[in-house]
Amino acid sequence: MAHRPHRTSHRPERPHHTARPHRVVVLALPGVIPFELGIPQRIFGRARDATGKPLYATVTCGAGAPGPVPTDADFAILLEHGPEALATADTVVVPASYELGPVYEEGVLTDELAAALARIRPGTRLVSICTGGFVLAAAGLLDGRPATTHWASADRFQRLFPRVAVDPDVLFIDDGDVLTSAGVAAGIDLCLHIVRRDHGAAVANDVARRTVVPPHRDGGQAQYIRRPVPEPHAATTAAARAWALARLHEPIQLRDMAERESVSVRTFTRRFREEAGVSPGQWLLRQRIERARQLLESTELSVDQVARDAGFGTAQSMRQHLQAALGVPPTVYRRTFRAGTP
Repeated sequence: MAHRPHRTSHRPERPHHTARPHRVVVLALPGVIPFELGIPQRIFGRARDATGKPLYATVTCGAGAPGPVPTDADFAILLEHGPEALATADTVVVPASYELGPVYEEGVLTDELAAALARIRPGTRLVSICTGGFVLAAAGLLDGRPATTHWASADRFQRLFPRVAVDPDVLFIDDGDVLTSAGVAAGIDLCLHIVRRDHGAAVANDVARRTVVPPHRDGGQAQYIRRPVPEPHAATTAAARAWALARLHEPIQLRDMAERESVSVRTFTRRFREEAGVSPGQWLLRQRIERARQLLESTELSVDQVARDAGFGTAQSMRQHLQAALGVPPTVYRRTFRAGTP
């Protein structure tokens, strides 16, 4: 999308409906982080259609024979599926592992892992969480593409894989059939984005509510990087953001937001970037795009009215922004996601 947290290069088309749910296969490697391993099951497992039927089926497998696989915790997990499950996937997810060995140290795959990845069918959607992106990159699947990983591993990632366009500041990147996320909890953001991309905001928001997480997180991972000199006061821009969200339909100037925090425009802009990871203007545009998406999906308002309620002013302005952010005009977006939205 146009804002910094992630980039998209796809048309928001729904997957073809078949007799079976979309199959997600999660590849658990030795040393896998249990928290990240559980994210796909939790997010995709909660996605339901209007009748309550599951939209995804999630399976976990290993690169070797079924059996116990150590984690980075004080317990192992028992896998019932081997690498043959990868050949059945519509989407493959690779969570992070602390025992990637030559993948993390040298940027090369082990023979076993290379053989496992070779089972993935052409056209399968590929997803990595945190340093799971090292696996995709070592397989050559990220060459010439934008990608991200945990900010602490971004420099190593770029050194090992110079053909990858690494962006260490974002929470995730959507490059169509290959998606990568930043560290740990950014995997939740990415999986919710995939649900939203596949089935619309209503389904994704329902999953977020059930998981008790926000449907969207502002900014990128730059806001989580430790700074050499911390701010002496815990100043925030939360009041200004809440004020702006209640007035998206009105013209909002940067000085108006700064006045809500009783600071200069320069100080407000600096604090906003540090807290949200994007400029106030980028954040405001993103909120208006999301408001327009919600209205297009959930109401019968005309495109002109949606444009006014979302703060774009004119349908032409909204059309330009949605085309840049989503790759389609408002009417196509509504036709894609309106039908069948619970």
